[in-house]
Amino acid sequence: MEKRNSGTSNDMNSHIYSAPSNIAIIKYMGKTSTQQNLPTNPSISYTLEHLRSFVSIDVSGEPEDSWEPLTGTGFLPIELSEKGKLKFLNHLKRIKKLWGVNQNFRVRSANNFPSDCGIASSSSSFAALTLAAVSTFEKMNPGAHAADSLEMSKISRLGSGSSCRSFFAPWAIWKTDGAQAWQSSFKNMDHSVMLLDSSKKEVSSSDAHVRVVSSPLFIERLRNVNKRLLELEMANKNADWNTFARLAADEFEEMHQLFETSNPPFSYRSEKTKDVLKHLHALNRELNTSVLITMDAGNNIHIMSLTENRKDIESIEKAFPSARFINSWQMAGDRHV
Repeated sequence: MEKRNSGTSNDMNSHIYSAPSNIAIIKYMGKTSTQQNLPTNPSISYTLEHLRSFVSIDVSGEPEDSWEPLTGTGFLPIELSEKGKLKFLNHLKRIKKLWGVNQNFRVRSANNFPSDCGIASSSSSFAALTLAAVSTFEKMNPGAHAADSLEMSKISRLGSGSSCRSFFAPWAIWKTDGAQAWQSSFKNMDHSVMLLDSSKKEVSSSDAHVRVVSSPLFIERLRNVNKRLLELEMANKNADWNTFARLAADEFEEMHQLFETSNPPFSYRSEKTKDVLKHLHALNRELNTSVLITMDAGNNIHIMSLTENRKDIESIEKAFPSARFINSWQMAGDRHV
């Protein structure tokens, strides 16, 4: 998973660390501990190696840590709110404490995809920050703390729960305090985001985790998700892709129903998105091998297929000429073409 690249940035001497986003098939929604980001149920995700966040860390000599955008070829403009900066820098402080590092740092970050719109930018950004900080501090204070991928997953979870899954590829499972690799029958995948809305969502994923427990469907959801997880694992064992894809669709639909029945209710899905989903499901019923359709906590739609069936995603793209698609096979390395 972890990948380090050098690249053009504000400081040519900076090393840039990167980590991928991920898309959950079995969703993480609801926490047993908000402060520790411990999930109410296990989740399974696919790692989106082409959708990445990039972080550089440099000793600043300033009285406190700071954040600013990372600029360079392939990086999209990004701006964090004051709350977002504080959360990011608090995670840095957490890692500094583990390694006994006292210097202050300038952190720069960017994505190669739009942030805060349902493509799990917090997953990739906190994973990238964790990787960058651990790699830097291990050099500064070797032996202070040990951190392999499993340990970094646990550390990263404290900043953003779903980021713990970004340390493993191509699939990850997260049950308690950290994620681990998940063995899947489906290894050669293509992925596309149907970008219907790139604006920042009004309800953050963190707030959604708090609100969903007020839904009258939440208790039933806990029973359903554990049953669905077992069914998904059986479909995976049997290499039954169509059942796997159907369960993924049931899962994201149930998650969005939690949002829409919480108190107060909210929705990430516009009427346009709901219409698009109806059309996508109708197209899917005509295929011998389904595409997998899912959504995160946002208004954009993720579509996945086995690589040999990429033509089915391409036909969907042709069916929606006004929509923008971010396709895994059109991304060069970790930079957006």
